[in-house]
Amino acid sequence: MTNKPCSCGSALNYAVCCGRYHKGKLKAPTAEALMRSRYTAYSMGNAQYLYKTWHENTRPSLTSLRDSGPQKLVALKIISLQAGGENDAKGIVEFIASSESTNPEEPIYQHREKSLFMKIKDQWLYIDRI
Repeated sequence: MTNKPCSCGSALNYAVCCGRYHKGKLKAPTAEALMRSRYTAYSMGNAQYLYKTWHENTRPSLTSLRDSGPQKLVALKIISLQAGGENDAKGIVEFIASSESTNPEEPIYQHREKSLFMKIKDQWLYIDRI
């Protein structure tokens, strides 16, 4: 996986894109970077990273994240960004995540969400959808 393109859609390979956040070498510097790395974590079934980057007041249990397993995500499109830069304390990312569906009449499912992120102690965390 390390030499393959990152599934977040950045056109970079995984190791220099979301892989460095997943391994803990760096923290995502922006709300968008965290959102993209979480998308990639979902595609890989990386429950530990999802748990670690989800605010403790709103996150599900690690067991439930592990039980959901990897998702067959096929595309990510960022719709809009509000703040969420390196010097911000909060940010909103609106996106569409497309995944394979089990419904033969609708082979691709699109999940649209507007997500709230907060920077706490120098680390961006996913709070919840808004």
